[in-house]
Amino acid sequence: MALSIAIIKETAEFETRVAASAETVKKLIALGCSVIIEKGAGEASSISDEMFREAGAAMVAQAAEATRNADIILKVQARESDLGGLKKGALLIGLMSPHNNENFVKKIASANVNGFSMELVPRITRAQSMDVLSSQSNLAGYKSVLDATEYFNRAFPMMMTAAGTVPPAKVFVMGAGVAGLQAIATAKRLGAIVSATDVRPAAKEQVKSLGGSFIAVEDDEFKQAETTAGYAKPMSPEYQAKQQKLVEEHIAKQDIVITTALIPGRAAPKLITESMVKSMKPGSVIVDLAVESGGNCALSKAGEVVNVNNVSILGHKNVPGRIAGNASALYAKNLLNLLTLIVKDGVLNINWDDDIIKGIALTRDGAIIHPLFTEKK
Repeated sequence: MALSIAIIKETAEFETRVAASAETVKKLIALGCSVIIEKGAGEASSISDEMFREAGAAMVAQAAEATRNADIILKVQARESDLGGLKKGALLIGLMSPHNNENFVKKIASANVNGFSMELVPRITRAQSMDVLSSQSNLAGYKSVLDATEYFNRAFPMMMTAAGTVPPAKVFVMGAGVAGLQAIATAKRLGAIVSATDVRPAAKEQVKSLGGSFIAVEDDEFKQAETTAGYAKPMSPEYQAKQQKLVEEHIAKQDIVITTALIPGRAAPKLITESMVKSMKPGSVIVDLAVESGGNCALSKAGEVVNVNNVSILGHKNVPGRIAGNASALYAKNLLNLLTLIVKDGVLNINWDDDIIKGIALTRDGAIIHPLFTEKK
């Protein structure tokens, strides 16, 4: 009997993505699997039931019909409600926010479901094609600039007209990871003058290669501010004070600020204070991509657009989901690449000693096995 894979509608607020595309359904079937999809699962991503059906999936009316006998359940945002009715030993794969949802990790183990958390894909060469955070952050960076244009009431590029010259917009990107670099590239394509900051030394050359100027206090601490996994380290209060002074002076001259700074397992660092917001010109825009992790701006609110002193502060949730068609396609491909690693000739064949599997596996056979969470069970 073929390995059964279930894809169901997402139930999380603001979630418009789906964990499969017509392309990946065809390829999952080519791996020897059967694919069962809940009707309407792809509607918000502009993937019709007919497209899934033509790709070879079986369509069912209710989520429970899809998951009841499934060997693998693919989700975008996995929820506790997804655990109901799953057979023992089923494999649940999706975004699980384990750092912020330790109780969910315990419930996965209690349900005797094997859970793979896609946020934890290790930053190694072999896993790049499975790196969900990168694929989704790339789109979030792009969309953040487009969202800013909606609230910015002036043009991005310099325009020379008979009536006068329109000056270019000044865009400042805080955090030059995947999202930040795409925001820089997008703002440059629209004709803005772009600057960026990051605590990781390697970011300087990346920013400059995209045509942006780099803003940072480049002292000895700055030169050691990156982990071996490529993430930013928490900085000392002394460094933060020096950097804040530099940013305060710079931010007052900007039209648009996009913040992207995240530290895994921690609240997002506060980069923009209330006084910085009030120093900005009327009509300026702040886009806080870290708002769901506490926010980089002191005044941002998750799920809201707030206005302070005529400065718009955008706190959209699930920004990749605001460009759902592409986000779903890339996420589904990330999942396909993972499944290609663990499915052989229609049989689930997990090498639990593989570095990728060790990185993402939260639970196995009723136990929490990930080293970051075993002490918390």
